[in-house]
Amino acid sequence: MQIYLNGVEKQIPDALNMTKLIELLDLSGQRIAVEVNEELVPRSTFNEYLLEEHDQVEIIQAVGGG
Repeated sequence: MQIYLNGVEKQIPDALNMTKLIELLDLSGQRIAVEVNEELVPRSTFNEYLLEEHDQVEIIQAVGGG
């Protein structure tokens, strides 16, 4: 299945949920925000959120600073 991840085409397995995508990208445990098709996806729904063909996914990582 094809999605757009941060503006770049990416092939991913079919029937992938958001948790599995995060694991696939080695972002588990990171402080991130996820938006799909311009809507914020709450972390509490990652397991139930199934990605669909041509979804536009934006993942933003929080960076600490001082």
